[in-house]
Amino acid sequence: MLLQKVHINPSVRRSLLLAMLAQLLLLTGCASTSGNLEMSDPLERYNRVMYSFNEKIDTYAMKPVARGYQAITPDFVDKGVTNFFNNLDDVTTLINNLLQFKAEAALSDLGRITINTSLGLFGLVDVATAFNLTKNDEDFGQTLGYWGVAPGPYIVLPFWGPSTLRDSLGLGGDYFTEPYTYVSDQQTRYGLFALEVIDTRADLLSASRILEQSTFDPYAFLRDAYLQQRRNQVFDGNPPLGQEDDFLFDDEEFE
Repeated sequence: MLLQKVHINPSVRRSLLLAMLAQLLLLTGCASTSGNLEMSDPLERYNRVMYSFNEKIDTYAMKPVARGYQAITPDFVDKGVTNFFNNLDDVTTLINNLLQFKAEAALSDLGRITINTSLGLFGLVDVATAFNLTKNDEDFGQTLGYWGVAPGPYIVLPFWGPSTLRDSLGLGGDYFTEPYTYVSDQQTRYGLFALEVIDTRADLLSASRILEQSTFDPYAFLRDAYLQQRRNQVFDGNPPLGQEDDFLFDDEEFE
């Protein structure tokens, strides 16, 4: 449910806390879905079981912790923590914009990192936005799509959430471009990891309520939202009309 990224050790990063957030993040980028598009879900039986498993962990572990964090954290502190991790995310975005030869966007990313890290007190304050440097959002899954790699089948990852075969492969690149992956002190790395997870989940409490109240089938809603959002991201919001992505495998191969 959270992340499209892995930061520390794969066995640690794909842990209980981080996994539940990916599904909820989708709601911030895709408010509605179209029921007319045919979605590729050859692994639906497995995916629904994993979705239910992830939801139970979120209900009994993540939400209580996030609510407690939100209750005791002043708004300005919460905002500063979010800005700090957004600044780190800009590093991954910068690298992926370079890999996609998006020079103008990469320059904007570099400007954001430089300004927010210096004037913004290591990213605690988003000064760059005041300079009209818009925050971009790129990851290695999008880069693979930019270079023509098809998404492949939809997959719900345990302790992770919505993905596709392409996005799952992209997680490796995200891991190596996250700055605090390279923090030598183990306790500091794990502390940053835990803080990011809790802060992100707290910011998404309202989004989870929207998901719970919006549809009779949250699984299908979330799947469709994810696939449409990722397609829009790969094509920078302008997907070709009448042309759907080809999938790496036919549905029959998974039946």
